[in-house]
Amino acid sequence: METYDAVATKIGDYLSRNFLFSENGFEYEDDASFLELGIIDSFGFVELLYWVEEEFSISVADDEIVPDNFDSVRKLSSFILGKKSDGT
Repeated sequence: METYDAVATKIGDYLSRNFLFSENGFEYEDDASFLELGIIDSFGFVELLYWVEEEFSISVADDEIVPDNFDSVRKLSSFILGKKSDGT
């Protein structure tokens, strides 16, 4: 089973490479809002959603696509770990 730190690191690395175009890692706090800080836009959100489903082998239902689940490294990591523990 993956840990919070492992999941958060994967998310941060993905965001750094694909949205911030940096190889220096994710330089924001885990609670930083992706949308408020302009890290991703609506198109980026779709790309992030697809990556999350593929990378972590989970399915995300339409009603789960909300800021409470996707708007920061902390929220997204917690969401992913919850889905993995539920087996969904």
